[in-house]
Amino acid sequence: MHNLMQTQYDVIVVGAGHAGCEAAAAAANMGSKVLLLTMNMQTIAQMSCNPAMGGIAKGQIVREIDALGGYSGIVSDKSAIQFRMLNRSKGPAMWSPRTQNDRMLFAALWREMLEQTPNVDFWQDMCKGLLISKDGKTVEGVVTGMGLEFKAKAVVLTNGTFLNGLIHIGEKQLGGGRSGESASYGITEQLIKLGFESGRMKTGTPPRIDGRSLNYSKMEEQQGDEVLDKFSYLQNTSPFMNGEKKQLPCHITYTNPKVHEILKTGFEKSPMFQGRIQGLGPRYCPSIEDKINRFSERERHQLFVEPEGWNTVEIYLNGFSSSLPEDVQYKALQQIPGLENAKMFRPGYAIEYDYFPPTQLKLTLETQLVENLYFAGQINGTTGYEEAACQGLMAGINAHLKVNQKDPLILNRYEAYIGVLIDDLVNKGTDEPYRMFTSRAEYRLLLRQDNADVRLTELSYNLGLASKLRYDTVKLKTKNYEEIIHYFKNNSAEPNVVNPFLESIESAPLTQKWRYFNVLSRPNISINDLIKHDESLSNFIKNFNNETVEQAEILIKYDGYIEREKENADKLKRLEEYKIPINFDYNAVKSLGLEATEKFKKFKPSTIGQASRISGINPADVNVLLIHLGR
Repeated sequence: MHNLMQTQYDVIVVGAGHAGCEAAAAAANMGSKVLLLTMNMQTIAQMSCNPAMGGIAKGQIVREIDALGGYSGIVSDKSAIQFRMLNRSKGPAMWSPRTQNDRMLFAALWREMLEQTPNVDFWQDMCKGLLISKDGKTVEGVVTGMGLEFKAKAVVLTNGTFLNGLIHIGEKQLGGGRSGESASYGITEQLIKLGFESGRMKTGTPPRIDGRSLNYSKMEEQQGDEVLDKFSYLQNTSPFMNGEKKQLPCHITYTNPKVHEILKTGFEKSPMFQGRIQGLGPRYCPSIEDKINRFSERERHQLFVEPEGWNTVEIYLNGFSSSLPEDVQYKALQQIPGLENAKMFRPGYAIEYDYFPPTQLKLTLETQLVENLYFAGQINGTTGYEEAACQGLMAGINAHLKVNQKDPLILNRYEAYIGVLIDDLVNKGTDEPYRMFTSRAEYRLLLRQDNADVRLTELSYNLGLASKLRYDTVKLKTKNYEEIIHYFKNNSAEPNVVNPFLESIESAPLTQKWRYFNVLSRPNISINDLIKHDESLSNFIKNFNNETVEQAEILIKYDGYIEREKENADKLKRLEEYKIPINFDYNAVKSLGLEATEKFKKFKPSTIGQASRISGINPADVNVLLIHLGR
């Protein structure tokens, strides 16, 4: 029998949540020999919180993961029970895809894809420590709860909420990484001894409800989109678009003053209000008790009633996260319209866990203190499946590149939301669970969900991750949308053909032939509108698929704005090209202030661009560095 303990792995990934799965898949697909170490083989890629992927800014991240060759987009599409494109009424920079998912199918598909990925071994056990070189500077493997040692050239820690995890329900406290699973002990203590700084954070989850006990007639129905889309740029990943399945609806209901009064009766036993929870929770996803306390003037809060899958009656009550005593949760639920007879499968709870401030990382997600050790996911202070998955992907890629003595992959802020996220974490840090928003990205018109493949697939293909099929697909898409734009710039609309339509939408009629490019640049006009009234244009456009036509339309309509944003991005790009030597002596720069010197020594920026984004650094400090470096 082949002995895994005697295998010299290239990369060991600890934890099989969203970060761990993407890390293992990325490193293995690039050619590394990978061990995925998980405490429970039955909970690989578990959706511990809401059964959904994507949403505002998060949907852009899932598309970027897919464009780079990750698995999250494919799994999300194939396990979807509903698809919606959020913010369609706004500009394309804000469009965000979201799927409601079958929780069990999502996890099963992830495991299936990992098992079919060459170079991935699995081992079920707790990781209780790291094997560190005698000088304390390099990781060499892991030690498990059974006392087994696995050797590796690099280790990626993706421990989620398991590091010294503590579950709170009212006055009850239970050690655990999530409901029904034990916490992980030993790693935090070892890392602190090695010189790492740690902290505590908390997150929460709502009660799960028996769908058979709900009265949906008292709720608002929320259907999926009629015009369907998906996450993955590969073909045939959506069961809806190929007609296999019909989408399931979600529902919306609301709390009311009576619900709030019942919840308030539990405040004296609330672990949050009584100070038993030390960690900070996510500001933008507060518990229901936090909402009624902070927004006491509001008479109601929206709740989303979300099915957990095709073949289960279990319901996720999005918006009702709570750590109040279970009897208080139950009484409050029964005052919500449609939930008067609700039966609970399990109560909501809060969970507190260790994290390591991400300012201790390089932009590759490798730690500054220990070489070849990478952190990804909630261990870095983030919240959300998508944020975790993209960090896992980048850590897996960079671990593989490092052990093969190749240059790292660092995505810039103008290249990807993933770049924004990692740059924020490393250069600014976070003392509360970090989640992505479109507002965090300065170049969001360049970072749209529709062009992630154009931005990232060739880059990934050249690294050996994205497949030839993906590369050929995006090349064809680029050729086709450029052909459409060329046609629109060089062919004209006839006044007698398009004027009836223009007048019907109160847009000024044409007095002479006008380039299609200029006609489409007008507000409230789409290519689909024009082809309904212009046969020659229609005959041209029918040669292209909807995705390509939409891409061309966005590039035409927002041409001026996109060019301006590219100019701004180019300025940042020039700063990124100014490299700072690895062992640069900041003490030798006499003109630098004490605070700037200390921050530069702590963060160890690799470029002038990165140095300029460190919290507390001002333009004068950057100019001093530029002068000293002879720029």
